[in-house]
Formats: sequence, C-alpha cells, structure tokens
Amino acid sequence: MNRESVRSALPGYPMILLSLLLAAAAIASLVRAAGTPSAALVFTGLAAIVASIFIAAGLFIVNPNDARVLVLFGTYKGTVKGNGFYWANPFLVKRRITLRARNLNGEKLKVNDKGGNPIQIAAVVVWQVEDTARALYEVDNLVQFVGIQTETAVRHVATSYPYDALGRQQLSLRDNANEITASLSAEIAARVTAGGVHVIESRLTRLAYAPEVAQAKLRLQQADAVVAARRRIVEGAVGMVELALARLDEHDVVELDDERRVSMVSNLLVVLCSDQALQPVVNAGSLYS
Repeated sequence: MNRESVRSALPGYPMILLSLLLAAAAIASLVRAAGTPSAALVFTGLAAIVASIFIAAGLFIVNPNDARVLVLFGTYKGTVKGNGFYWANPFLVKRRITLRARNLNGEKLKVNDKGGNPIQIAAVVVWQVEDTARALYEVDNLVQFVGIQTETAVRHVATSYPYDALGRQQLSLRDNANEITASLSAEIAARVTAGGVHVIESRLTRLAYAPEVAQAKLRLQQADAVVAARRRIVEGAVGMVELALARLDEHDVVELDDERRVSMVSNLLVVLCSDQALQPVVNAGSLYS
C-alpha cells in the first residue's frame, strides 16, 4: 500500500529567472551567429533554448489547501503540500489533488431496522483527503468510493439498532442520536481508511418509517401517548382525592363513614378523570334513599 511522503521542492522564482536569462542568452547567441556565422554560437544558442524550456517545464504552483503528487516514470516520489511557487524535475508528473473539506449528501435509503421494520434513512458526511498517495493510487474513483462505503456503513448501522426503544433499556435510532452518530462516524472512518480519507463529521439527515408501516406506527405512538396522559391524569386525580379527604378530616368538616367515603372518592375520580365537563346532580334526599 502506498503511503504519503511529504517532500519539499526548490523555490520557483530563482528558477524562472534562470530560465529567462538562458532565453535571453540564446537570443543573443543566435543574433550574433546571424551576423557572424559560427557553429559554436548556433550550438550555444540552441542549447540555451533547450535548457530554458527544460527549466520552465519544471515550474508549478501549489494553491492553498491543495497538494501536488509527484510521480517519476510510474514511481511515487512524494507530495508537495505547502502552498507556493516551486520547481521540480520536469520529468516528474505533478498531479493536483485538493485537500479541502467536501460534503457527501447521501441518498435516501430504505432498509430494515434491527426489529425488521422498514425505515427510510439518509446521512451527510463531511470528509477530506488525509493521505494523498492512497487517495490517488489505492482507489479507482475517490468520490465514488467514499459514497459507496458511506452507504454501506449507513445500512449496517440502521440494521444494528431498532428505530424506537419502545420503553426498553437499549439504544435506538430515534432516541440516541449522539451515540448513533458516533457509531456511524467510526464505521465510515474505518471503511474509507484505504482511500486515505479523514471523516470530519457525519449526521443523519432523514429518519422515518417507510410509508407502508408509517400509519400503523403512528397509531402505536398515539396509543402510547394516550396511555401516558391517562396515567398522569389518574396519578393527579388520586393525589387530589387524598388531599381532599385529608383536609376534611383535619378540619372536621363532616364525618364520613366508609360507604360515604367510597361514594365521594368515586364521584371525585369521575369528575377529575373525565374528558368532558360533567353536569352535577343534586340529591334532595339522603345517600341511603
């Protein structure tokens, strides 16, 4: 496996000045040879032209957040990462590769979660090239490679966790976003290491049940919400009844035997737990008639 080797290059400004001086010398030699025919002057002029072109061919620029990978006759010779104007052997092939952060907005995928429920999931990944040698020579198409490996990781993470914990003590895709994101980032990073890629961040951008089960799951969630609300109402009603009985006993407002106490508790619970307003019924007689 190729490994990145950062190397330096000669400054470009002195070399371009040398190239211009050789070009000027070549022109001067050829002009003199035209006035005074001389094989030596012609040879010197042609040699200076070749040398000037040779030097000029080795000049290259490295922009900020870019790198140039140097290859000599099929052999990797190193990477120049510092931005600036440089010169290197003209026979070196200088391939440009960007080091900027890039976004991969994954497509919506339909997979089954750990419980077998069909869900729709998508993720966005921020990544950048970390090892230029592996990015160029270990994978065929870097962007396509990152996309395929990201999709594979998203599918694996989605099938490893349930969509909803449903009250059980377990991680779920919906309730544990931070843990799921960390797991997804780690898996993507492990899969794209061969391409010399560093994963900066990954996030789920879509998470929902598939349309064929969405309505059934919505009714289940609504039922859970109704049960939770009823439980809260009952707990509050029981507390209010306990408080009312305690206050009546504390201030000796009225003495209630067991039957009257049961009747009062029943009436209060009906009033407090009902969804609709109740119409009071006045009893003109006694409780026993």
